[in-house]
Amino acid sequence: MKSVLITVVAVALFVAGAEIFLVLGVSGLVGKHLFLENLPDIVMVQKMIGGINQSTLLAIPLFVFAAELMARGSIAARLTGMVEAFIGHRRGGLSHTTTGACFAFGAVSGSAPATVAGLGKILFPRLIATGASRSFAVGLIVATAEISLLVPPSITLIIYGWLTGTSIIDLFAAGLAVGTVLAGAFTVYVHLKSRKETSRLGEKASREQRCKAVKAALLPIGMPIIILGGIYSGLFTTTEAAAVAALYALLVETLITRALSWNGVAKVAESSALITTTLFIILAVGSFASYLVTVAGVPAAIGAFIAGADISALQFLLIVNVVFLIAGMFMDPVSMQIVLVPVLAPVAMALGVDPVQFGIIVVLNVAIGTITPPFGLDLFVASSALRVPVTEIIAGVWPFLLVNLTVLLLVTLFPSVSTFLPGLLN
Repeated sequence: MKSVLITVVAVALFVAGAEIFLVLGVSGLVGKHLFLENLPDIVMVQKMIGGINQSTLLAIPLFVFAAELMARGSIAARLTGMVEAFIGHRRGGLSHTTTGACFAFGAVSGSAPATVAGLGKILFPRLIATGASRSFAVGLIVATAEISLLVPPSITLIIYGWLTGTSIIDLFAAGLAVGTVLAGAFTVYVHLKSRKETSRLGEKASREQRCKAVKAALLPIGMPIIILGGIYSGLFTTTEAAAVAALYALLVETLITRALSWNGVAKVAESSALITTTLFIILAVGSFASYLVTVAGVPAAIGAFIAGADISALQFLLIVNVVFLIAGMFMDPVSMQIVLVPVLAPVAMALGVDPVQFGIIVVLNVAIGTITPPFGLDLFVASSALRVPVTEIIAGVWPFLLVNLTVLLLVTLFPSVSTFLPGLLN
């Protein structure tokens, strides 16, 4: 009965449109007084502060700052120009350029909303100019932007690693592998679609133009090389890599390309601070909620139920996919992980699921959730940035959702897809 009351409170707050930190915080407070009434209130504060007082999480505000700098600076345009110089003249070339540019930008930003905003404004009008429909163009942009959640330095992977204690370096390697597979799947779909539709072809870039485009993109390309090379060589940690990324982006955009003034940097710092504050409030409240869930024995109860039901690891992962896909329709990426991972991850580990594979399954589901109607986060980011109705975006995103689900099934059925690269590097 007490559990039902907590659920009712949480659902009522969610339906009423309360911020997710209030949904978690208020329901957690009710749970504390129902189940742990002798627990001192100061413990709540200790659990919230202690939960986020970890050096690993320091990487998040630094990567957010770097992503905001690049989204508002010249790096997005330079990466796009390089990819287009090589494949833009082919049929469906600009669509392939969009996939490649989103992959490349994701590898230096780690943020899907930043990728949508940064590249969408550049690529959307140009896709329309080549004859692509508005719904296809915007659907392609929001779908390929989600690759940013998989390829390092993915903020989503960092949060999963913090929640479960999984090696972030291994998660980055697995995310890079699966992100590449997802980009390849999008490329196949775009190729098949471009064969059925006519589109105006661009002129083939000359060797001189290609060299110029590569030269312009050398600085942006240098960032993922420095970050990943530094991490896997042991030169610096993930947090130190985030600091290097922020400093690198700052120097490139202000002193070298001069795409941002110092006044512009101040505005970037302000927006980054707001994003980080919102995120860390959710993480802090979620830490206490996770503590209550653990103390209440929810993971143990679920594990006992699954043991009694004789559910295999694969069957459990399929159930996890369904749960996350439904949650993704209504919840933002951070909230999904905060609420579901502490409950489901211990059960997955007990069933022998590799924590890296489980992390990639979780993050891929979270990525799908960002473009899933009716409340996918990136649907609204794209609507605001590109001034396209959400209904039109939803109409264009469905084929890409099917591609995503195919890759998700592949990762679920074949663990080696997500674990071979971490194993190779270790």
